[in-house]
Amino acid sequence: MNTQNILILGAGKSATVMIEYLAEWTKNSAWTLNVVDMDALSLQTKLNQFPWIQGTVADVNEDNALLDLLHNSKLVISLLPPFMHPRVAGLCLEANCHLLTASYLSDEMLSLHQNALDKGLLFLNELGLDPGIDHMTAMQFIDEVRQQGGIIDAFESYTGGLMAPQSENGPWKYKFTWNPRNVVLAASGGAVKFLHEGKYKYIPYHKVFRRTEVIELEGYGEFEVYGNRDSLKYLDLYNLKGIKTLYRGTMRRVGFCRAWDLFVQLGMTDDTYLMEGVESMTHRDFINSFLFYHPTDSVETKLAQVLRLDLDSEEFRKLKWLNLFETIPVGLNRPATPAQILQHILEKKWTLNPEDKDMIVMFHLLKYKLNNTQYELRAHLVVEGENPTHTAMAKTVGLPLAIATKLILNEEIKLRGVQIPVHAEVYRPILDELKGLGMTMQHSLTRVD
Repeated sequence: MNTQNILILGAGKSATVMIEYLAEWTKNSAWTLNVVDMDALSLQTKLNQFPWIQGTVADVNEDNALLDLLHNSKLVISLLPPFMHPRVAGLCLEANCHLLTASYLSDEMLSLHQNALDKGLLFLNELGLDPGIDHMTAMQFIDEVRQQGGIIDAFESYTGGLMAPQSENGPWKYKFTWNPRNVVLAASGGAVKFLHEGKYKYIPYHKVFRRTEVIELEGYGEFEVYGNRDSLKYLDLYNLKGIKTLYRGTMRRVGFCRAWDLFVQLGMTDDTYLMEGVESMTHRDFINSFLFYHPTDSVETKLAQVLRLDLDSEEFRKLKWLNLFETIPVGLNRPATPAQILQHILEKKWTLNPEDKDMIVMFHLLKYKLNNTQYELRAHLVVEGENPTHTAMAKTVGLPLAIATKLILNEEIKLRGVQIPVHAEVYRPILDELKGLGMTMQHSLTRVD
């Protein structure tokens, strides 16, 4: 049994930079690194330059096979789909190893808190970008204000995975830089919940992409933001009870949301049922599936009528750019949900080209009162990728996980139980190292008279 082993489950898009960081750290240390994936080619691509790293092709859906890997490890980083994390966590309890994920903390995972405490283990979740760096930078500012004696009135936070300005080709100014499925299903998990001026507010899914706001960042232009999940839970997580305004959102370039809303209104983002005839379906067939029958009207005309859309509108131009009205085969040979079919079509146009660079943008707005004076703190983080492999998304998701791994194994983080990175013991050293790597939030403070 090698208790000096770090185990990474999943070698997808977000793993590249993290693997490189840990490879360099473990090269001259007592720690070893084992990366597990079902795709042998993906492993070979990512590990070729690191001969001292072990790559294991394995099906982690098999409990016994996974448990054998866990028993040989001290810490596990799971980049598997979020629904698999509680199962992995249960096996980590049995194998007595720490667990890190970049995914939202689920109730099922949280239920293991006492078990992890009893075992002296840390299950640290939400340790990526959003959630992750957003938590850490938010808590850094919030704690600093509180230490000065300030009273926080409002907190807003927005994050977006976008294209760098030089790669904003096409009318959408967008491509997939992380899990495409999560993009397609964005905001579909229930109503957006938030606080505004002391009032509880709710936005149902079918209106999320119509309820947007615009913010501007100097040097980067305008962005629109839409509400993200349940902001109300951060009243407790950030210890913000009594605050008047609390809102979290996702950033896109202006015009994206109104066009994306067309997919929502048609039902193309639905993931609850399977469509038939997918094997022979074209893009045009797919969009026509959601429109009424008419013996002579074209798909374009029917769509314009249903959505009250002008054929020369910017939204219609975005749909045409995606080749949605073309008789191009969808290319799936199995029944699939509307959301799965839409994702497959979008990936044909929204996959990064070799010359593309992505960009991460994060923005915080903090309003507070100190010594009877009102202040407004604005902070933003912009990270640009280098290429389709070393993306800004891979950096901002992978580096917090890698740095936390080092800190935990060096016993610089002693926190235990099921946690997220809102504790100074966690966020301070991670943000310090990210700053040294060129990732720091620029901020300005304004006195509001």
